[in-house]
Amino acid sequence: QVQFVESGGGLVQPGGSLRLSCAASGIRFSYYAMGWYRQASGKQRELVAQITIGSTTKYADSVKGRFTISRDNSKNTVYLQMNSLKPEDTAVYYCNVPSATGAIWDWGQGTQVTVSS
Repeated sequence: QVQFVESGGGLVQPGGSLRLSCAASGIRFSYYAMGWYRQASGKQRELVAQITIGSTTKYADSVKGRFTISRDNSKNTVYLQMNSLKPEDTAVYYCNVPSATGAIWDWGQGTQVTVSS
C-alpha cells in the first residue's frame, strides 16, 4: 500500500532552519507531483509547497522565499528546506500527492515543527 513517512521536525528558535524529509513507498514516485502540507492546531490542513515531475515548484505566499521543496527520485524522497522560521510556521507537516480536492492518498503520521523561543 501507499505509505509516506515524514521526518526531520523538531523545536527550533525563530529565525532558525529545519530540513524535512518524506520517504514514499508503494507508488511510482517519479510519476507524481508531490506536495508538503501543514496543519496547525485548530486549523485546516494547507498545501504550502509542491513540485512537479519536472521539478517545477510552487509555494504558498506565506512561505515563499523561505521554504524550498526538492525531490530525489532515486530515493523516492521529497524534501522541504525551511529557513527563517517563524512561530506561525508551527504545525504538523505532511507530504502527499496533490489533487484538485486536496490529496490523493491517505496521510502519514506527519512530523511536528515547533518554532518558539
